[in-house]
Amino acid sequence: MKIGFIGLGNVGGKLAGSLLRNGMDLTVHDLNADFVADFVSRGARDGKSPHDLMVDCDVVITCLPSPAACDVVVSEMLSEVTEGKIWLEMSTTDATEVRRLGQEVIARGGAAVDCPVSGGCHRADTGNISIFAGCDRATFERVLPILTILGRRVLHTGDLGSASTLKVMTNYLATANLLTCCEAMVTMKAAGLDLATTYEAIRISSGTSFVHETESQVILNGSRDINFTMDLVKKDIGLFQEIADRAGVPLEISPLMVSIFEDGIARFGARAQSDDIIRRLEEATGLDITAPGFPAQMSDDEPEERGYEVVPNR
Repeated sequence: MKIGFIGLGNVGGKLAGSLLRNGMDLTVHDLNADFVADFVSRGARDGKSPHDLMVDCDVVITCLPSPAACDVVVSEMLSEVTEGKIWLEMSTTDATEVRRLGQEVIARGGAAVDCPVSGGCHRADTGNISIFAGCDRATFERVLPILTILGRRVLHTGDLGSASTLKVMTNYLATANLLTCCEAMVTMKAAGLDLATTYEAIRISSGTSFVHETESQVILNGSRDINFTMDLVKKDIGLFQEIADRAGVPLEISPLMVSIFEDGIARFGARAQSDDIIRRLEEATGLDITAPGFPAQMSDDEPEERGYEVVPNR
């Protein structure tokens, strides 16, 4: 099976790397020629354009920064979609938009899956990330062998678009965890507590979370290098707010989170690392929320292994 991959950024480059590392027949495309050249040097082919990838490949995967970027790429591929071709959308995107584009692919005889990932760039790099997949069951069975190379835990979420809805929800929760971790650590520092002790107290208690056990470490190191930027956070939590608005849910915490990241972008720039959001509180208090002994980057020390389907307990 020939696989094309479009979008070799922070997440996409690592996902595509898993395919290449596991011996898949891979063709790649990105607007950044250096990213493409790096993959070609490791054995992939240069796909030249989205159009050419759809011509040459059985499956084309996209992992792009915005719904608008996805629209441009898929529109370029559509004329070459034929019976049996598969489009996998691995971006964090709007469910309505992925359904619209997916239906265009399906109308031409192809299949479409929205399959965003969750778990951080460090797990995308090792093939241990989690994947949601929205599509009919028959299509899911066709793409599962690919998804179990790309990730560790694969959840079939239902119809096309369902995975994107759930992914936006998980990013909302991760952002809420990040903001509360920031407030907790700054408050403990102000109260005179040691930050390394604070980290462990949270980690071994009911207050812990995946975000704390990973992102709090690079916050305390001072690098704040999470491989995820504030503009992407704002996009994702904004998408969650739109889901709630459409459903008529009067959220209270979500609008505050959006305003906090709007302020963070105004202060530090759209491409600032998302964990830099703690600087708002550091500046307000004059405190330095760093401590020795924490890593500058997150890493995944779990060995890579073939993924599997996660089945809900009904």
